[in-house]
Amino acid sequence: MAQPRPQGDPVTARRCSRPACKHPAVYTLTYVYRDSTAVLGPLAAYVEPHCYDLCSAHADRLTAPRGWEVVRLPVDPVPAESDDLEALANAVREAGLPPPAEPVGQGVEVGRRGHLRVLRSSPDSRDRIT
Repeated sequence: MAQPRPQGDPVTARRCSRPACKHPAVYTLTYVYRDSTAVLGPLAAYVEPHCYDLCSAHADRLTAPRGWEVVRLPVDPVPAESDDLEALANAVREAGLPPPAEPVGQGVEVGRRGHLRVLRSSPDSRDRIT
């Protein structure tokens, strides 16, 4: 027996929420009851309760109840896989860089409380200001 997927897990291939539809989902439909609005936007990154994933055919035919407004958000084109790999490679390169050095000559530390520091101007900097 398959384990149910925990709420909020990212899903790679989702199907349309409409019964008997086997097409891949492209859009996510969310209702904002307070504003009487149905929001149809790009496929959400995570499965959310109370949201509906729709294929392009069902999204095109979407209508809202009388008195409700439908807001259709633009769908971004799907990025190429090489972009994901390149972003991952860049993140690894950045993680390997040494951390930036602390500024020098900004004052003398005279106290500390948690992550905060109390600095007093260094005597050298007072001599330069005339």
